[in-house]
Amino acid sequence: SSTGALKRFRWISSSKEWNQLWYTPNDQCDMYKRCGPYSCCDMNTSPVCNCIRGFKPRNFHEWTLRNGSIGCIRKTRLNCGRDGFFLLTKMKLPDTTAAVVDRTIGVRECKERCPSDCNCTAYANADIQNGGFGCVLWTGA
Repeated sequence: SSTGALKRFRWISSSKEWNQLWYTPNDQCDMYKRCGPYSCCDMNTSPVCNCIRGFKPRNFHEWTLRNGSIGCIRKTRLNCGRDGFFLLTKMKLPDTTAAVVDRTIGVRECKERCPSDCNCTAYANADIQNGGFGCVLWTGA
């Protein structure tokens, strides 16, 4: 579908209509880019998209229409070298097109590297299949 959902239908000849057999994802938060930059998705809240701490909706009108895909923007300007990071738990990693994975360092080194780069916006521990570890660093505005 246009929303990124995968649906399977069966044609019912007698009624001349399609019958939906299957639909995925069941969870709105599993839809690709359901909530935009600097926001998180939580099925237990209404709306499901929420700005993370220190951010506000990019477009309040769209946000009130439940369009969370537009994401959020900072409430105040970034103060490089003075701002810090806070922990977000039980999160799925966001789009990694603007991310770098460094398989040579762990989360401790990752935690030190990101704040020293004013373009670094987030970091996470990478649990690599078949053993190993790494660091995921996101950069950008």
